[in-house]
Amino acid sequence: MGSARISDSGDAVLTILKITEEVNQLKDVDTILDKILHESRKFSGADAGSIFLVEDGKLIFSYVQNDTLFKKETANAALYQNFGIPISEQSIVGYVAKTRQSLSIDDAYELDPTLPFSFNKSFDQKSGFRTTSMLTIPLIAQESRLVGVMQLINAKSDSGAVVPFSEAAKTFIPLFCNNASVAIERGIMNRELILRMMQMAELRDPSETGAHVQRVGAYCAEIYGTWAARRNHSAKDIKRTRDNLRLAAMLHDVGKVGISDAILKKPAKLTDEEYSIMKWHTIYGARLFKNQTSELDRMSMEIALCHHEKWAGGGYPAVPLANVWDEDPGLGGYAMNGEIIPLSARICAVADVYDALASPRSYKDPFPDEKCLGILEKDAGTHFDPEIVEIFMEIFDVIKAIRDKWTESPGK
Repeated sequence: MGSARISDSGDAVLTILKITEEVNQLKDVDTILDKILHESRKFSGADAGSIFLVEDGKLIFSYVQNDTLFKKETANAALYQNFGIPISEQSIVGYVAKTRQSLSIDDAYELDPTLPFSFNKSFDQKSGFRTTSMLTIPLIAQESRLVGVMQLINAKSDSGAVVPFSEAAKTFIPLFCNNASVAIERGIMNRELILRMMQMAELRDPSETGAHVQRVGAYCAEIYGTWAARRNHSAKDIKRTRDNLRLAAMLHDVGKVGISDAILKKPAKLTDEEYSIMKWHTIYGARLFKNQTSELDRMSMEIALCHHEKWAGGGYPAVPLANVWDEDPGLGGYAMNGEIIPLSARICAVADVYDALASPRSYKDPFPDEKCLGILEKDAGTHFDPEIVEIFMEIFDVIKAIRDKWTESPGK
């Protein structure tokens, strides 16, 4: 990644203000982290970088980019590693979090042994990557709250040689991070608000857990990223749509709050009459987004309404959108199939069914991968958009990483 080649401090400040404005338009925390890391690397010419967020008194690995090791804009299992680092002086990121001071290192392998921190070589040893220069920056939001730590790795010259980070990078990237940290907090709050909404659904339907909706949202975002990359969509457009899709997919079953406990918590198979009532959760969910003020509202409505529609027809609720707001729309009878079904809902259909198959429930053990994938493949072209199933298979290593990151809590 080449340097932004900022010629003077005035240009740098204008660049930071412009990027900060773009960051502030984003909603989901992962998209915000992606933008912050990408722009910081672009400004500094860094080959790689990662962001750790503070959670329960630890630094949790939350985002990574690496031009040498990973493809751009496509699904990547490395994004879903799940480990934490103590906020202490032993590690470089822990030291920066504890002292709240940026730290620039010219060569991670040549650290003074008297320093309190050391460089962990395990990632380099496993991947074959060679970490040299590092710029590690605390992410501090309003009221001096530590949100996390960003670490940039291997600044490169125009010729591609690894060099120390420039004075401009050490001066202006922390300034950008001060502004961006507020956006990170907002993104975390947005996701927490959605998880709280889903906790209401979980009170009614025990299968609708926070872990389930986190997984489905992440599956959908990764499937879409690969779908859009196949069509050469711009990176900006992909990130914007992923931003909305991830959050909207988390709300796919929010309409279950309108279904009675007798049906949602029934331990046996539903009767035909009960199943007909259950179908109404799609209508109830869509109606929550009637007064749409954003692209997120529109996509949330589409997914809530249509994620049980089928590629070859015969799904539900099979109701024209114009009729959803009626007092008592009749379910069924509307030919919704193929590409008439919104893309977001076709993606969510695959993600939601897979997660139900692969997860433990009170009435079943999780199905093994082979059985889950066999069901998806069998139903491609009838229940599911065949291209979405194909992409799901293509990125299954990422799907498994997501599944492992958000596992069910004991008792769920």
